[in-house]
Formats: sequence, C-alpha cells, structure tokens
Amino acid sequence: RILMNKLILSTAILALSAGAALAESHGSTVRIGTEGAYPPYNFLNDAGEVDGFERALGDELCVRAELTCEWVTNDWDSIIPNLVSGNYDAIMAGMSVTDERKEVIAFSEQYTLPDPSSFLVMDEAADLATGVIAAQAGTIQAAYVASSGATLLEFATPDESVAAVKNGEADAVLADKSFLAPLAEADGELSLVAQDVMIGGGIGIGLRQSDEELKTKFDAAIISMKEDGSLNALIAKWLPDAGQFE
Repeated sequence: RILMNKLILSTAILALSAGAALAESHGSTVRIGTEGAYPPYNFLNDAGEVDGFERALGDELCVRAELTCEWVTNDWDSIIPNLVSGNYDAIMAGMSVTDERKEVIAFSEQYTLPDPSSFLVMDEAADLATGVIAAQAGTIQAAYVASSGATLLEFATPDESVAAVKNGEADAVLADKSFLAPLAEADGELSLVAQDVMIGGGIGIGLRQSDEELKTKFDAAIISMKEDGSLNALIAKWLPDAGQFE
C-alpha cells in the first residue's frame, strides 16, 4: 500500500517543523506506529495487542538495535502526519517506499520485496475494466483504479472495501494479495482473479527525516536479519507468497 493523498502529504509538511524539534528526543523508548488492521502485516489479536509479520519483525529489530520499543495504533489516513508531529517515532504498517512519500519522511532499508496486488470478486465474470472497484483510500491500489477505466469506490479501511464486494456495492476489491488470499480461502463466495497486478515497491520503516541515528540503527538490524536468513524465515511464515531476499 502506498499513501498517495496530496492533502495528507501537505499536512505532514506543515507538521515538519514540530517534528524536527522532536526528531532526536524519543529518549529511551521508541514508539512504533501501525494500523493494526491489515493482516498478515499487522492486526490486533484476541488480547487486543498488535500482532502479525511487522510485530514479529519489529520486536526482533528492536532487540538487535538495542532499543526499547512500544507499539501504538493509528488510522492509516493520518499515519504520516502523526509521525512527523512526534506522536511516535517510526511507522511499520505495510507502507511501500515511494518518491512522493520520501519528500516528507525517510525510510529504512526495505524489509520486503514488492508484493503483488490482486482483485477479489464474488463473480468471476465481474467487469474489472469498466466496473466498480473498491480500494482503501490513499493507497496505490486506489490510484491504480482511478487511472484506469473503472469506477473507484474508496473506503477508510481495508475491511470496508471487502464488505463492499460482499454487499454488492462493488464488483471487485483491489488490495495486496497477501491480505486478500486468506479471505478468499476462508469464504467460499469470494475468489481471487488469477492474474496479479504488479504495482508498488518494497516496504520499509517510515522515519522522520531528521532521525538519522534511529535510521542507522534500524538499517543495521534489517541488514543483519537479511544476512543471517532470519528475515526470510519471517517472510516465509507470515507472507508465504512473497519474494525472498537473496
């Protein structure tokens, strides 16, 4: 998923001066912001705690970087402005690295390769070219649909976009395949369209541009996990259809 909303980026730019003052002041505890609503990357488990691929990865990165970390949740549409304004120190929320976003925040070394997107439908004859396609607002999937001949129907959360297909509001939903595949397996009424859509890039940790020391620590931890194979092991566990680092 890639945040494309110009208003959100503008808000983040306005907050940059406030964030700069806080850039190196996170003290002994690093707060990691996530959405908590995009499995298997991040979600809330039955105990109400952040769980998933990014929780497992983030906890290990913090151990290797010798950081004390805590997790907080934040809505997707304001996740960048609240990083810049100092409400937390890093973002791990399935956020792809893009040039547009790098104008506002910095990114760590990427911790996943590009992940394919897919269409989820109830009717395999659904018109994907000119029909109504649901997507979470502010994502690259939404931008992709908007630039096609289809009609874009945006929702604040990924679950709402799937519900739009279930209740007949939309012909299909476009999202990361790793998010949609378990839904198709669990619900006999839903199915994935065979052909994947390759959009987006690898995912990294979002950081304030002035937090160079924190970026260096996270980069070193990610590289060490790539080198010893532990990052690939987590990817295999949580994202079995995703690519592996060589």
